[in-house]
Amino acid sequence: MNRRRQIYEGKAKILYEGPEPGTIIQYFKDDATAFNAQKKATLLGKGVLNNRISEYIFSSLSRLGIPNHFIKRLNRREQLVHGVEIIPLEVVGRFVAACAFD
Repeated sequence: MNRRRQIYEGKAKILYEGPEPGTIIQYFKDDATAFNAQKKATLLGKGVLNNRISEYIFSSLSRLGIPNHFIKRLNRREQLVHGVEIIPLEVVGRFVAACAFD
């Protein structure tokens, strides 16, 4: 088995050195956190879904001519991307269901 060098591990992904200079392999994890990581769980299949959603979003951006880091999906949990400098910004969406009655 070919061992890859891990570069970083976060809440949702593990980053490995890619096969070519300037590339990275993103591995999408099944871990989930809430309340600033006070609650932690493993949701089977979350990484697979996140990989497909990410592929869809970045492929759509590419079709619109918007450059991004995505190269290709490698398998169910991994994608090959260009190495980029990260802007330290986190956006959290809180969705609220509402119903209006007449």
